[in-house]
Amino acid sequence: LNKCGEKAKEYGLKMAYHNHDFEFDIFDGVVAYEYMLENTDPDLVSFELDHYWVAKAKRDSNALFNKYPGRFPYWHVKDMDDTEEQFFTEVGSGVINWEPIFQGKKKSGMKYFYVEQDAFKNIEPIKSVQISHDFLKSFQIGGKVV
Repeated sequence: LNKCGEKAKEYGLKMAYHNHDFEFDIFDGVVAYEYMLENTDPDLVSFELDHYWVAKAKRDSNALFNKYPGRFPYWHVKDMDDTEEQFFTEVGSGVINWEPIFQGKKKSGMKYFYVEQDAFKNIEPIKSVQISHDFLKSFQIGGKVV
């Protein structure tokens, strides 16, 4: 990742790594994702934290913010339904508690977040986008829209 970051920097770009749940697997006592965070140069490699996959791995986004402040300038915001399958769902319609996550945005270093909907179940894509948009447009913390 550092080598990719060096190459990206040559072209005025920044390397960013997007997680899934399997990066939170443990190998020889080490969480793979944490290994990447601890062994990459913050000037070369950023992390695009996907909160759905963090939740699916039964991890805590804010614990990551606290342990690795400033490393997550990009977020993927998508929700998880309340089923055994834990399928993707529209933001605000699922089980992820967005309030503490957005409260940690400064510590995380978040500059941009992107709503992502990998797949749709029983809903038209444009309707799904509208639901996520409407939730985030009205979502407030401390009287401020996020």
